[in-house]
Amino acid sequence: MNILIKRTLSLLLAGTLLLSGCAANCDTPPPAADRTEATGETGQPAGMPQEEMTTMDTTEHVIYLAGGCFWGIEYLMQSIPGVLDATSGYANGTGEADADYRTVCTGTTGFRETVRVTYDPDQVSLDALLLAYFYVIDPTVENRQGNDRGTQYQTGVYYTNEAARETVERIAAIERGRSEKFMVEIGPLVNFYPAEEYHQDYLEKNPGGYCHIPRDEIALFSQLRIDPGDYRKPAAETIRDKLTAEQYRVTQQSGTESPFLNEFWDKFEKGIYVDVVTGEPLFSSTDKFESGCGWPAFTKPIEAPAVVELPDDSYGIHRTEVRSRAGDSHLGHVFTDDPESPNGVRYCINSASLRFVPYAKMEAEGYGYLLSLFEE
Repeated sequence: MNILIKRTLSLLLAGTLLLSGCAANCDTPPPAADRTEATGETGQPAGMPQEEMTTMDTTEHVIYLAGGCFWGIEYLMQSIPGVLDATSGYANGTGEADADYRTVCTGTTGFRETVRVTYDPDQVSLDALLLAYFYVIDPTVENRQGNDRGTQYQTGVYYTNEAARETVERIAAIERGRSEKFMVEIGPLVNFYPAEEYHQDYLEKNPGGYCHIPRDEIALFSQLRIDPGDYRKPAAETIRDKLTAEQYRVTQQSGTESPFLNEFWDKFEKGIYVDVVTGEPLFSSTDKFESGCGWPAFTKPIEAPAVVELPDDSYGIHRTEVRSRAGDSHLGHVFTDDPESPNGVRYCINSASLRFVPYAKMEAEGYGYLLSLFEE
């Protein structure tokens, strides 16, 4: 009986640690031998005025991402082709003396659990990394993500050079417009110290370990072909000049076109549908079906992260709005109870938000990398 009780208690404890998150280990300091000395990236305390902030990280293609428990963000970034290295550590805190897990867990250091990401821009853009980050975090909460609570779990994106700053601020502006609250810190890196060795590659070493990011979402980013960095949102005046009045009303003012009186509602030619603003590929004719709703209907996007789904309670109706990832164009709404849909899902999309690229012209227009969508 005693053995059974011990085994039961062990299982309960293991389950608690698995579900409770990174912070579960805060009360259990690692052996002294496991502590890693800080290695070089130094700076000033977080309270110093921005113009005096400095960092010794001169790597050109690097970004620092705080997104809750660093185990999950590290694992996500490692899954993305083109990421060269992802290192867990502590950023923008009081200084090297406090950059250890036990001290950071006290919540008094200002440090954020952060992942230093270096990448090859010929394989993946900074836009893609940032939009992957925003896809998996909750930007509306402060000092928490998933099961973890504490100032060390505050979200943030920290840059080290002007080129990265421009990209970070551009993407942050898009994401800020998608939320009523935006709690993500955006600013320069002050300092960074690598975390203890046992934190590095944690989920590779412990495949069943806690991760606040769903594993199926991480898997999505290991297979993506569409890089949003190739389809950047133009300036506001360019958009206005480029679009028709109806396209502008729909995409920029969240309008809705008339059913049955739009260009693509009954079109089933072979090809892809791209964002009329940026050209980013969104939907394929292989996933289009006749729904009878009067608008183009699709069972799914070409790649799930290519669209952003947001709650929409306008007109007293609870719906889920669909917007494009890179261009932030209003596309339409998604419904999950359509009896005419092969999978029950209907992405009901405004024709005015789309441009159709016929299969025969995909190669010439730069979409040849998606021709495999039509292979049987």
